[in-house]
Amino acid sequence: MNKIMSDKKVIALYVLPALTLILVLIYIPIFLTGYYGLMDWDGIGKMTFIGLENYKNLITDRLFWNSAYHSLLLAIFSVLSLIIYLAISVVLAGKIKGADLFRKIYLIPMLLSSVAIAQLWMRIYHPSNGVMNRFLTSIGIENPPLWLADTNIVLYAIFIPILWQYAGFYILIYYAALKNIPNELVEAAQIDGATPLQIAYKIKLPLISGVIKVTIVLAVIGSLKYFDLIYVMTDGGPNGASEVMASYMYKLAFRTNDFGYGSAIGFFLLVLILITTYFIRKLTSSKEDEVQY
Repeated sequence: MNKIMSDKKVIALYVLPALTLILVLIYIPIFLTGYYGLMDWDGIGKMTFIGLENYKNLITDRLFWNSAYHSLLLAIFSVLSLIIYLAISVVLAGKIKGADLFRKIYLIPMLLSSVAIAQLWMRIYHPSNGVMNRFLTSIGIENPPLWLADTNIVLYAIFIPILWQYAGFYILIYYAALKNIPNELVEAAQIDGATPLQIAYKIKLPLISGVIKVTIVLAVIGSLKYFDLIYVMTDGGPNGASEVMASYMYKLAFRTNDFGYGSAIGFFLLVLILITTYFIRKLTSSKEDEVQY
């Protein structure tokens, strides 16, 4: 067996299917996206090479930069929400009654499709029959807001279901990391008189710092390319107030048939995600090797 596995031809044969899938599903589409971004193309007819003209238009496109700003806001809110998820995970990882039940409840949004979640929250935000406005009316607010029709609040109204949708995912990651910390370390700190808050801040968080860094990257990348819930709930409206980069790219490519410009935005988004990931890793890197669990 060792002789067979030391044969480079056999190793290449085992690796080839995975490399083929990666090439077909990832690298070739990336190359084609960059190629189409250099073209004037409606997706069906003849392509015309225009060089960097699409990227020049992108720089001066006010609608695109508005959508980029909305994506940036979502990324900021997503990273800040990690603090809440981490706090919940610390509590659930402790010896409290009902921890298993709460953990299962937090996982429920992960089991629902984005369309189902969008439909649920559209009914919650309904101006007359929604739970939100019925509650506000019951406490004396006569003119509750039109959550998905007010350009000033629609973006933040959508952020709530988005963050709710992924709460279980991040809580599960943090919970697993916290439960993997040896009990001996926590017990030693308790013997030394450390409070639960000190144990969480001085012991648990440093030991799972690597996991926290990964979730920050996931939250930022996911926010920059987010699309589905916003598309179903508002379609980027009203008047572009909830438009994000991915939804704007979709509209250009599949509604106005400007595949060249849409591909340019898609390629720009890819480069932006790579650069953002690089800087996040640099900012969160440590000169000293840390013990991770």
